[in-house]
Amino acid sequence: MALKFTSLQDFYAHGFDTVIDVRSPAEYAEDHVPGAISLPVLDNDERAEVGTIYVQDSPFKARKLGAALVFRNAANHIEQHLSHHEGGWKPLVYCWRGGQRSGSFTWMLQQIGWRAEVVEGGYQTYRRLVNTALYQIALPHRMVALDGYTGSAKTEVLKRAGALGVQVLDLEGLANHRGSLLGDMPTPQPSQKGFESALAGALMRLDPSRPVLVEAESSKVGQRIIPPSIWAAMKQAPRIDLQVPVAARCRYLVAAYDDILSNADGLRKKLAPLRAYRSGAVVDGWFTSIAKGDKAGLTEALMAEHYDPAYRKSRTAIGAEVAATVDAEALDDAGLDAAAAQVAALMSGL
Repeated sequence: MALKFTSLQDFYAHGFDTVIDVRSPAEYAEDHVPGAISLPVLDNDERAEVGTIYVQDSPFKARKLGAALVFRNAANHIEQHLSHHEGGWKPLVYCWRGGQRSGSFTWMLQQIGWRAEVVEGGYQTYRRLVNTALYQIALPHRMVALDGYTGSAKTEVLKRAGALGVQVLDLEGLANHRGSLLGDMPTPQPSQKGFESALAGALMRLDPSRPVLVEAESSKVGQRIIPPSIWAAMKQAPRIDLQVPVAARCRYLVAAYDDILSNADGLRKKLAPLRAYRSGAVVDGWFTSIAKGDKAGLTEALMAEHYDPAYRKSRTAIGAEVAATVDAEALDDAGLDAAAAQVAALMSGL
């Protein structure tokens, strides 16, 4: 009997020792249950070959080839990756729909004596539960938004507040992006589905009875869309406003974005489309700073001529309620620690 899960909370509380994703590596790379290990019973090429035979030749031939490949690969996984487990090991297995791939692998594990079970509906069941949690029902958590102009070190203050015991939801960390036009990281962002899985997993670990600190963002982090339930809670959240002098913000950004600011060609490519929103003369001024290698001048100009006006416009549109302010004169370690401590103290009273 396959196991049936009716809520995301139930799924994460499955109680098994290991979750095994037997889908192809490409399927796993796009998205998977947080913490699941990848033991594909068909690799990318094998899955494509079986599918082609099924559609273009014969479903019987496809199933025959698929069975041979599945059992061959499963045997290899048992010998190479699973042989160290003792008899009481309990794995939970899923594939795309909870069908032949996961069923065959689970049967083999059960024949050995392991207490393996398969997820009814497979990955599609999991995705429906994630979609329900993030798109269809109101978030049970109370959000508090950490706000402030670009360069106020919101992400760093958020992390340090988390180290002091504050419940935090690090959207930029989960999306692998620094949350601005120039916020790309050296490694790619996760897929939208992968981002949502990470979000859902993080939310399930938080206590709904305590407030959750989240960085004030737009509705997207890089190319990843913040799901409706989280975005709705963020728009309604009271805000703690970080107030930092322009000079301190500029110094912080020059250090934090040195990799971006050092890439002249990449900078010009990123900033050129802003001619549609800022005057050509403004963008030409940015390009002059890039040509001179004037990182501080470019950063200050971008704040004054692009980021700060955009911030003021978005905050006015949202109608944000400022519950408290935190003044940070400097963004060195001491200043960041002091700001985080003030935020943590404020959170305890919200």
